[in-house]
Amino acid sequence: MNGFDYYIPTKILFGPGKLNQLATEKLPGTKALIVISSGTSMHKFGYLERVQNLLAKQGIESVVFNKILPNPIKEHVNEGAAMARENGCDFVIGLGGGSSIDAAKSIAIMTVNPGDYWDYIHGGSGGGKPVTNGALPIVAITTTAGTGTEVDPWTVITNKHEKIGFGDPSCTFPVLAVVDPELMVSVPPRLTAYQGFDAFFHAAEGVMANVANPISDLYALESIRLLTTYLPRAVKDGSDMEARGYVALANTLSGMVESTSSCISEHSLEHALSALHPELPHGAGLIMLSEAYFRHFADKIPEKFQKIATAMGSDNAVDALINLQEACGVRDLKMSDFGITEDELPQAAQIARTTMGFLYSLDPVPLSDADAEAILRASFK
Repeated sequence: MNGFDYYIPTKILFGPGKLNQLATEKLPGTKALIVISSGTSMHKFGYLERVQNLLAKQGIESVVFNKILPNPIKEHVNEGAAMARENGCDFVIGLGGGSSIDAAKSIAIMTVNPGDYWDYIHGGSGGGKPVTNGALPIVAITTTAGTGTEVDPWTVITNKHEKIGFGDPSCTFPVLAVVDPELMVSVPPRLTAYQGFDAFFHAAEGVMANVANPISDLYALESIRLLTTYLPRAVKDGSDMEARGYVALANTLSGMVESTSSCISEHSLEHALSALHPELPHGAGLIMLSEAYFRHFADKIPEKFQKIATAMGSDNAVDALINLQEACGVRDLKMSDFGITEDELPQAAQIARTTMGFLYSLDPVPLSDADAEAILRASFK
């Protein structure tokens, strides 16, 4: 049994209608930078206006930074931090999916630390400097169920062909997370599936990791069970509030897995693919890699795969994974549909190692570069 350290300091407001609690909940400042995507959904569905109005009921001012891409980039982190400084913001709100919340964390760091964001990144061309000044307080309001970033300290940002995770548990855990399934009914079926599988792999990789422990397994296996049961329902009918609620809970549990165990090299491989092709949704990339990745490890860690299978109501985790993909309508995904070519796969394997190589050290058994390339090739269609 692995020992563990447990530290998740985020207060969670979970459940339908919980967004309204922002009108009375103690918040960590008086002027917020609200970080949202460059898309239209936060305006279209009224989420931004609702948040601003709820803040105003407490006399809290806000300004909006609205440039975040599906794969957030370093330049927007630096730009958002400059806006926060110029406007005297004393806390940051990430409103939207994992990209907006991740960017909010990184902006919170750079608002109070000098230089360029990449100065602080470990891996790739990052400077590896310590974050000496901490970060502004962070509030996470998630409108998707995928990353669990609302309850972990990690953020993933892209700089050219480097997509690297980063975080400092002393300052990048959100102080408050709002997980309101009513904000998720607007997510279309395909994205619901991609996001749900992202949560699934956070949990499954957390079980597989060599740092898995009794607490992380409690969170991970329940997340896997909930997603197996409810994700197909949420994909089929986005207005099914019971399904949305349990998928949202699975997502938050998976974020807790990220705070008590870890992702492993499957995420390194996907980050390399979506760094090369930013139009590739993270969850879609993970889905395409997953069967070959699971098959590679299944006979090497049978006891861990049995735990996953049991949580999925099966005696074979790989078969259960394929069945879940089919039930959610994502079994037909092809790398080539996202512009990925077979010639790029050796480069992707190299990028995975040089930028997110730390996750390889958490694999249950070592994964060689040849193994990584073989998984990529087996996944290619």
